[in-house]
Amino acid sequence: MLLKNHSNFELECGTDEAGRGCLAGPVTAAAVILSPTFKNSILNDSKQLSERKRDLLRPIIELESLTFGVAHVFQEKIDQINILNASILAMHQSITQITPKPEFIIVDGNRFKPFGDIPFETIIKGDGKYLSIAAASVLAKTYRDEYMNTIHEEFPMYNWKQNKGYPTKEHREAIRIYGVTKYHRKSFRLLPEQLKLDI
Repeated sequence: MLLKNHSNFELECGTDEAGRGCLAGPVTAAAVILSPTFKNSILNDSKQLSERKRDLLRPIIELESLTFGVAHVFQEKIDQINILNASILAMHQSITQITPKPEFIIVDGNRFKPFGDIPFETIIKGDGKYLSIAAASVLAKTYRDEYMNTIHEEFPMYNWKQNKGYPTKEHREAIRIYGVTKYHRKSFRLLPEQLKLDI
C-alpha cells in the first residue's frame, strides 16, 4: 500500500525521472501534487506496471491531481552537463511548471539539488512508497515513451518503439551497423568497444 504524504505539508510534490540509463533520447521528469482525496489501487512504481496500465493511469493522474508538470532534457544537454545533473534539471523544470507552488518536495532516489527555498527529501525507491512519486514516475515514463515512439519513425532501424533507447543487444547492434544519430548521447558508452566506433 503506497503512502499519501511524507511530510505534514498539504502541498507535497513528488518528482521522478525516466530514461536515465538510455543511450538515446531525453531524460524526462515529472512532478505531481495529488489532491487530498486521490485514491488508486493500481498505481505503483511505473517499472512494476505494464505499458497498458501506465497508459490507463496517465489520464487519471492528469485529471485527478491538483497539478502536474513534465519536462524533457535532451541529449545535447545531457552530453554537456552529465546525466545526473540533467536528471535533476529535468525534475527542477517539471516542478517549475506546477501551480500552486509546492511546500515540500519528495524525490525518488538519493540525489537532488535545492529548488529555491522549498524543503525536500530524497527517498530511495520512493516510487514504490509514495503515491505522488509513483504518479510522477508514470507520467515521466509515458511522456518519454511517447517521444521515443515519435523519433522511431525517423530512424526505425534502432527500434526505439520497442527498446525506448535503452541499451538492448538489438539497439547496440544497430549502432554498430548504422552508427549514431543526432538523438544518441555521445558522452555515453554506446558500444562495449567504443574505441572502434567512429563518431
